[in-house]
Amino acid sequence: MSGPFDLLARPCCDGVRDEKVNRDNEIVVDERREKAGLLKKRTVNLTTKVRHSLKKIGSSRKPHNVIDVGGSSMTNEDDRVAEEMKVVDVFREALLLHKLLPPRHDNYNMMLRFLKARKYDIEKAKIMWANMLQWRQEFGADTIVEDLEFGELNDVIKYYPQGYHGVDKQGKPIYIELLGKIDIDNLMEVTTLNRYVKYHVQEFEKSISIRLPACSITAKRRIDTSTTILDVQGVGLKHLTKPVREVIMKLQKIDSDNYPETLGRMFIINAGPGFRLVWNTVKTFLDPETTSKIHVLGDKYRSTLLDIIDASELPDFLGGSCNCALEGGCLRSDKGPWKDENVLKMISCGEARYSSLVSDHIPGEV
Repeated sequence: MSGPFDLLARPCCDGVRDEKVNRDNEIVVDERREKAGLLKKRTVNLTTKVRHSLKKIGSSRKPHNVIDVGGSSMTNEDDRVAEEMKVVDVFREALLLHKLLPPRHDNYNMMLRFLKARKYDIEKAKIMWANMLQWRQEFGADTIVEDLEFGELNDVIKYYPQGYHGVDKQGKPIYIELLGKIDIDNLMEVTTLNRYVKYHVQEFEKSISIRLPACSITAKRRIDTSTTILDVQGVGLKHLTKPVREVIMKLQKIDSDNYPETLGRMFIINAGPGFRLVWNTVKTFLDPETTSKIHVLGDKYRSTLLDIIDASELPDFLGGSCNCALEGGCLRSDKGPWKDENVLKMISCGEARYSSLVSDHIPGEV
């Protein structure tokens, strides 16, 4: 119950209380600044250390990739994974501190890919990550799998043959494009550039959230990259028209900015003199690490592909034995472990969160 003097006393009490709140706020701000300063210093030191360690690991040439660590044997792969886990831990801490880690993106593989894209420089990776989050919000990438109805898919595949089909011998999903058969004029008749870009992003989202986890479950190890086969038969300078360049440049920027380090290896097949002339120009704009993943082959590619892909997983038009006749052809089938209902249930029951991914590598396991 209020007394007659309460109204007179309250301003004084409020003043004391406000002063205390202000002091508490200042303490919180100071603590936050101190924590940010310590984290930044730790980030710089760890970035330098990890870069040095990974460079040392990569340059090691001991037999069987074995390094002696503290009297015990550890493979180069084990050592690299251990170093990567350290830097991901600090990167995650920095993202949490700056409120840049929504729960749906609290994903070890995703954070590691951004770190690799920026040569393990945590500050640069953080900027790249922040830009990615802003793009996702503006583009609607988080909900595009559910939101986009792409009814023109069959016509798009007709004029730009492409699709996921099977896995290679390492368990990685295989993506195939028949670039030499693209008909850009008819493609733009059945869809628009903006809708095609949205479809492209939707497929990338499906790969990140469904195809790669499905491959990881099936292979019983982490799979976070894909194998691409690009058939460029007949492609030359005359095919790089302005509309084609516009599509390629727009997609390339989206991929490199927001889905870095997802390419495991690429095989460019049926590369004739015309394409090789184009390639010599294009590769000068690519990162050397990216070009090292790309293998340009002529028309004698079959044995190379069968070395890394079982014939049953390779379409017959690429020298394999699969035709997916019941699904309307290999590029329309979306064949892969991601079509297995049991695997899909496992994905839905345990989303790929940070805590479940940091321990997915067993030391010494190949």
